[in-house]
Amino acid sequence: MATDGPETTTPDPVLRLHGVGVLRCAPDGPPLDGESAALDLIGDAFGRDAQVVAVPAERVTEEFFRLRTGIAGAVMQKFVTYRLRLAVVGDISAHVAASTALRDFVHETNQGGHIWFLPDFAALDERLRATG
Repeated sequence: MATDGPETTTPDPVLRLHGVGVLRCAPDGPPLDGESAALDLIGDAFGRDAQVVAVPAERVTEEFFRLRTGIAGAVMQKFVTYRLRLAVVGDISAHVAASTALRDFVHETNQGGHIWFLPDFAALDERLRATG
């Protein structure tokens, strides 16, 4: 018998990879579309002892990838301010192919230690193996 009660959701898992807590966000969760969404993820990470938030690329809105909107910068600044790492995990090649500025931006951020754009979760595992 079906009920009309509230849906119960399982929280995103926190995995330990190479001694680092990683909040692995589900693909069907709320979109990463601005500062408020970033703060929700940051609060979840802090409450669950995660140092990295891994967000599937499909949860990141189109506007995030259009750098002129400022959304990417605002979201990333929140993560840096709270000293959490953000990994956007998945295929963003169509976005990168459409924008030289985004391609350069992704390349530069991947050189640092706070924000990463990675093709898959195995790449995040490898990055954490190398850097902790």
